[in-house]
Amino acid sequence: MKKHTSFKIGGPADFFVMLKNIEQLKKVKKLALENNIPFYIIGNGSNLLVRDGGVKGIVAKLDFEKLEINEDNGKVIVSSDYPVSKLARKCAKFGLSKMEFLAGIPGTMGGANRMNAGAFGGETKDILVKTIYLDENLEIKEMTNEEQDLSYRHSIFCEKPEYIILECELKLEKDLEENINSRIDEMVKTRIEKQPIDFPSAGSTFKRLPNKATAMLIDECGLKGYRVGGAEVSKKHAGFIINIGNATAKDVLTIVETVKAKVYERFNEKINLEVVIIGEE
Repeated sequence: MKKHTSFKIGGPADFFVMLKNIEQLKKVKKLALENNIPFYIIGNGSNLLVRDGGVKGIVAKLDFEKLEINEDNGKVIVSSDYPVSKLARKCAKFGLSKMEFLAGIPGTMGGANRMNAGAFGGETKDILVKTIYLDENLEIKEMTNEEQDLSYRHSIFCEKPEYIILECELKLEKDLEENINSRIDEMVKTRIEKQPIDFPSAGSTFKRLPNKATAMLIDECGLKGYRVGGAEVSKKHAGFIINIGNATAKDVLTIVETVKAKVYERFNEKINLEVVIIGEE
C-alpha cells in the first residue's frame, strides 16, 4: 500500500482493484458484502496511514475522472476520484472561482467532501451543493450540503464508511482567469514556503485545536526534528510528521503517541489525529 499513499508507507492489501465505472464498483462491493470481506475505498491516499501488517480484504480505487463544467451558471459536476488541485486549475480556465483554496492539496474531490477539506479560510462546504453516493444497499442516492453535517474536518461520511461518494455538485462564481490563477499561485507558493512538501507525508497530522495552533504547541514542546526510525516531526512545520526514509507506520504512530503525551503534559490539551488509519499491526 505504500505505492498508493502519499506517506509512502503501508503493508500489502489482500486485494487491490481499480474500478472504471459504477457497475464495476457495485459488483465488487456486492462480492465483499456477500462474503463478509472488508472493503475500503481510497482516493489518492493523501490523508491515509496504512499499518505495516497491510489490509485484510479489498482496497478499491475509483478511476472515473468525470467532469462537467457549466461556465454560464457556475455549476460543476465532478467524480469523487478527480484530483482537487487539477480541478481548481481546470475551473480557472473557465473563469470559475471559489475553489482556489484546494489548489496544492494532493487529494481527490471525494476525500475533500468526506473530510470537508479546507485551507486559506475556505472549506469544501462553501462550494458543495450536493453529493451523489452509493449506500449500503448498493443504491445510488443524493444528499444536500445541509444534510451532510459538514464541520471542521468532518461530514456524515466519516461516520458512514459504508457510503461511497461517487460525484459532487459544486457552485462556483465567475471571475477573471488571471485573477483566479494569481490567487492559486500565491497559495501554492505559501504551501511550498511553509510546509515540508519535499518529503512524503499525509499532510497535517493533527487536527487544529479550537483556539490554538496545534503545531505551535508541538514546537514549544521542543519536538521539531524528533525522530523515530525513518519518521520525523518536520523541522519546517511541527504539524507534519514526515517520512525521511523507509519509515514504517509503527515509527509514525510511536511519534504520534509521544507528541500527544508531551502536549497534554505541558499544556493540558488533548490533540487528535487528522490522518485516517487503516490496516493490521
